[in-house]
Amino acid sequence: QVQLVESGGGLVQAGDSLRLSCAASGRPFSSYAMGWFRQAPGKEREIVSAISRRGDSIYYAVSVRGRFTISRDSAKNTVYLQMNSLKPEDTAVYYCAARDYSSFGYRPLDYDTWGQGTQVTVSS
Repeated sequence: QVQLVESGGGLVQAGDSLRLSCAASGRPFSSYAMGWFRQAPGKEREIVSAISRRGDSIYYAVSVRGRFTISRDSAKNTVYLQMNSLKPEDTAVYYCAARDYSSFGYRPLDYDTWGQGTQVTVSS
């Protein structure tokens, strides 16, 4: 089974950028489709972005489309989420997730393994 560790969160101002990283260890990283989710206080966990096992298919939630970019580096066993033009409504705990399948899913229950999460706070 793969283990996931997120990093890169922090406190920023609206309009700033952050890059989240999710480092994988254990089973080969290339075996998994990967997703980024977020959960704000009092809200359900929602998908932000996802990438297929081979990186040839990508999804972005409407709310982040054009501002966020997902990528994966198999040599480093890492998936990234570049977040630009951050807004206060992006404030949440961001989670990396792995799905033992070639294509990604859209729901939290589609994923098998989760990281511990990293806090992103965007001030206005």
